[in-house]
Amino acid sequence: MNAPAGGDDRRSERDAMVAEQIARRGVRDSRVLEAMRRVPRHRFVPVDRTHEAHGDHPVPIGEGQTISQPFIVAEMTALALTADPPVLRALDVGTGSGYQAAVLAQLVPEVVSIERIEALASRAKATLADLGCANVEVRVGDGTLGCPEAAPFCAIVVGAAAPSVPDALREQLRVGGVLVVPVGHRSIQDLKVVRRTAAGFVEESAGACVFVPLIGKAGWPERD
Repeated sequence: MNAPAGGDDRRSERDAMVAEQIARRGVRDSRVLEAMRRVPRHRFVPVDRTHEAHGDHPVPIGEGQTISQPFIVAEMTALALTADPPVLRALDVGTGSGYQAAVLAQLVPEVVSIERIEALASRAKATLADLGCANVEVRVGDGTLGCPEAAPFCAIVVGAAAPSVPDALREQLRVGGVLVVPVGHRSIQDLKVVRRTAAGFVEESAGACVFVPLIGKAGWPERD
């Protein structure tokens, strides 16, 4: 895994974010907490919003998209790491700013991240490269269809809300793998955790959440 460079100028803010927003709310995986401390979150928000980077809320990043609230990134990452066997390859659906991919890159040897909006993918790729996250591959495409040529994945994390669990993503899990995806209406969703076992799929709920819609063939149609 690759450690981001040049992020220590705001380490105290990240430490406070992890202690107050994440650990206090129940994320206990020390690997995830340390990854959240290491990744310079302010590098993934627009320059005029860096003062909001460590706030307890999503932050707009342009193109109608957001960088997710720190707690939800940590929670989804921790859930993804419950895959058995350990996660060696992960798929990040909805690259956005690249922050979720950067966090995963601290914990997983190989991360594939897919984004439908080329401008966002390009910016995220540049930021990740600048921070030394060489184990992340950013692709442009329909995230609802996953990345079949790189499958199977040990873990799949979806950073946007689907009307139902996309079949393609479910099928791209390896046995023992975990898919974490918000499912529900455009306005509010349930965070679903789908596990692939030798006998099939097991689904559970991790609680209510709110994400931007997942646009694509197996997601929501794009509004005019």
